[in-house]
Amino acid sequence: MLRQIKRDIEVIFERDPAARSVLEIIFTYPGLHALILHRIAHWFFKRRWFFVARLISQFSRWLTGIEIHPGAKIGEGVFIDHGMGVVIGETAEVGNNVTLYQGVTLGGTGKEKGKRHPTVKDNVVISTGAKVLGSITIGNNVKIGAGSVVLRDVPDNCTVVGIPGKIVVKNGRKIADADGVDAIDLRHDQLPDPVAEMMLCLQRKIERLERRIIELEVKKDD
Repeated sequence: MLRQIKRDIEVIFERDPAARSVLEIIFTYPGLHALILHRIAHWFFKRRWFFVARLISQFSRWLTGIEIHPGAKIGEGVFIDHGMGVVIGETAEVGNNVTLYQGVTLGGTGKEKGKRHPTVKDNVVISTGAKVLGSITIGNNVKIGAGSVVLRDVPDNCTVVGIPGKIVVKNGRKIADADGVDAIDLRHDQLPDPVAEMMLCLQRKIERLERRIIELEVKKDD
């Protein structure tokens, strides 16, 4: 537990430029509080002390505004930034070095039994307000844009935006830090806009049609 807490604090320093001191992180970061309380609740949940586990998770929800079901599996190096409104369902699995921004939901799509929540693999960034729903898999090194709704599996090294979520970048270049170690791309403000791209395509098509009409009119006059 102490090793995990130490890693959680290191992650905050790595990904949040506003973090100034260990003391500040320990006392003022709700994402850290939610993860610590979740690990305690998950320990009880695995030993079938369901009521105690839910009681702890409910207290965590009241304290932090972050709701993580005690049955969810959370990896190491997870960073919940601000976190208000984050919801993680019972059968969700979150891998290592995942970043979740406020308002993210890893939820289900109905009353189905068994595995009904997403599996999020390593080095994933899920931006503000994104919803990932159902028993789907989000691959390694994936970025999900703000406000997106993802309902289908996403392969590794992709960027997803829109409602429903569409893959707009696939197998993009991975970013490496100065030591040559793969770093997590946190620039969730720099995502392609599929609507703008479609408008540009329509504009170019209209211009081609206008040129063709002018050419036909010239031929007719001749």
